[in-house]
Amino acid sequence: SLSLSVCVCQSVMLLSGVARAVTQHCRRTPVLTLFTKELCPLCDEAKAALEPYRHRFELQEVDITRPENRVWFDRYHQHIPVFHLNGQFLMQHRVNAVLLERRLEEQPITTPN
Repeated sequence: SLSLSVCVCQSVMLLSGVARAVTQHCRRTPVLTLFTKELCPLCDEAKAALEPYRHRFELQEVDITRPENRVWFDRYHQHIPVFHLNGQFLMQHRVNAVLLERRLEEQPITTPN
């Protein structure tokens, strides 16, 4: 399922006792997709390694053994865990913290409409 990223911005700021509406730039919450399956020790290690970063992205897990995920099974069954950030391949097998940090920092800044 697709999820919508939510951008929460501060909208009111007090300045000299007067409320002024302020819209600040904010980041959309990135989506990190973890392609996984049950009984996968490397997947369990990866989830643990992601914990310090969990506040910085929405985690979506895709069990590649489910029938509806056959395309992902065919692609990744010998390579899990595999990670995508916002739909783009990021890394596989183990969490590369330096790469993850860099890619999270590179996420575009957006403004709400």
